[in-house]
Amino acid sequence: MRYDFHMNDARTAPVIIGIAGGSGSGKTTVVRRLTASLGDAKVSVLEHDRYYRDRSDLRLEERAALNYDHPDSLETDLLVQHVKTLRSGEPIQAPQYDFARHNRLDTFDTVQPRTAIIVEGILIFADAPLRALMDVKVFVDADDDTRFIRRLQRDITERGRTVQSVIDQYLGSVKPMHLEFVEPSKRYADIIVPRGGHNDVAIEMLLTLARGLVARG
Repeated sequence: MRYDFHMNDARTAPVIIGIAGGSGSGKTTVVRRLTASLGDAKVSVLEHDRYYRDRSDLRLEERAALNYDHPDSLETDLLVQHVKTLRSGEPIQAPQYDFARHNRLDTFDTVQPRTAIIVEGILIFADAPLRALMDVKVFVDADDDTRFIRRLQRDITERGRTVQSVIDQYLGSVKPMHLEFVEPSKRYADIIVPRGGHNDVAIEMLLTLARGLVARG
């Protein structure tokens, strides 16, 4: 098998791995498997959904009604800047986001530059400048029913949402934006993982590739 990514043989900068896919596709599972395989000390993870725009100028009810699945809802230019900073060997202050209140917090997480930088999110391949920073682009794929059930479970247990609010958001923005932005961005992937985080064969192939790229660093 031949991999033709834009990598230099003499690598000094971190390996930038992009993990994209629809909401509930299993991206987090793949990121965890990658992190465990490479070692926590060698990996920093940046989630795109940390970078939702600060809309503290709006009331909670107004913020809840916004479309959070459109690229414009995210401050992707800041994420691009942060990835470049990590690649240059400097730490960043990554924003924190309150999903229950739909608002950016005043606190930050310090993210250190490491051998591998994993960027994860549904829309990371939809942005050309961000995409250009990635050495390997992975799209985690799963069928619509599976993704919806996973999103429903996650948003209720982790993000304080009601069943009806999750259904309304899915039908009103998640599904339409997936069809408009997420699914078309799959064409930019170097690797597609079918059946999401349960495809052990595909994930093991990805882990082998990632370990090889990190070892070259």
